[in-house]
Amino acid sequence: MTFDALINRYPSQRNVVYGGRGMVATSQPLAAQAGLEILRRGGNAIDAAIATATCLTVTECGSNGIGGDAFALVWTEGKLHGLNASGPAPRRLSAEVLWEKGLRRMPKYGFEAVTVPGAPSAWAELSRKYGRLSLKDVMESAIRYAREGQPGLREQCGPVAGDV
Repeated sequence: MTFDALINRYPSQRNVVYGGRGMVATSQPLAAQAGLEILRRGGNAIDAAIATATCLTVTECGSNGIGGDAFALVWTEGKLHGLNASGPAPRRLSAEVLWEKGLRRMPKYGFEAVTVPGAPSAWAELSRKYGRLSLKDVMESAIRYAREGQPGLREQCGPVAGDV
């Protein structure tokens, strides 16, 4: 198979784009820009991914959220690392508690079925282990959009911080 950068054999409404020093692609341009800014400031791919994901929680709240889980595969220094940040059960919920309530199976709905969101802990762990910049710096765009808003945010997600 030969590769020709000028030929795209698949129908798409998106442009083919190549990046020589890094690239961020999302469905939300402000989130992609947040990731690119982190790369420009010397961050690595992990920093950019965290910046993009946290920014998406604000700019595209219906599709990505802080209340979800996260999983990551990271290739660094010739090794593959995995992170499972699926949310754990609440600390005070145990099999014994469920049995005492008369439940014999894990319920699909209700309080007992809810897990603690894993995404925030994933961002913190990935930043600590593999990032170059501080988590605070990486989340700067998301924090700014949450505080100050962004075009269309109220229509998409409802009130933002500072609304009265």
